[in-house]
Amino acid sequence: MKYRILTTMIALASAPVMVAAQSSGVNSTAQAQGQAQVKTPQARIDAAFRAAAEARVPASLLSSKVDEGRAKRVPQERIATAVEARLRSLVRASAALNRADVEIRSAAELSVAADALEAGVSESALIRLSRSAPGERRVVAVAVLADLVRLGQSSESALTRVNAAVATSAALANLNAEVASQLRLGGLSSTLDAAGVIRIP
Repeated sequence: MKYRILTTMIALASAPVMVAAQSSGVNSTAQAQGQAQVKTPQARIDAAFRAAAEARVPASLLSSKVDEGRAKRVPQERIATAVEARLRSLVRASAALNRADVEIRSAAELSVAADALEAGVSESALIRLSRSAPGERRVVAVAVLADLVRLGQSSESALTRVNAAVATSAALANLNAEVASQLRLGGLSSTLDAAGVIRIP
């Protein structure tokens, strides 16, 4: 009987050590599996392109980001991070335009909407302007909204200014020129210049 009790006590005493050893083995395996699952920068970029296709985001809007990074000799890791961030903005912009019941006519329209969100324009302001702006002036209106926010105005005050100018091409063009001039003084390019969109119908 004493032998059995002693054996049981030894087994109980050694159990935590055995469990710890087993747990350590499990943790090591999990860490090894986690390391194996870490994606290379190129794999992350490829995954972003696949996600863009599923979200119906034009691949060209991500390709331009990759090309820009490579032209500037940016490390691949940073390019992958930039592509992932841009994809998130594009998906958000697409969702906002859908909520505004706006049919996206071009990649430029989606790109400028994403630029606006990245500049700090609220989704609410983007949706309201997208609904109210005439289709032929919507891209420019959203770009000017983004630039006003970049200059430090709130989304609401910027929206008020753009809404006041969006009724006519001349008024919108004048506001765009004014805002672009202020940006240049600060060494910045306007959203339209960056997007390659210069025509104001």
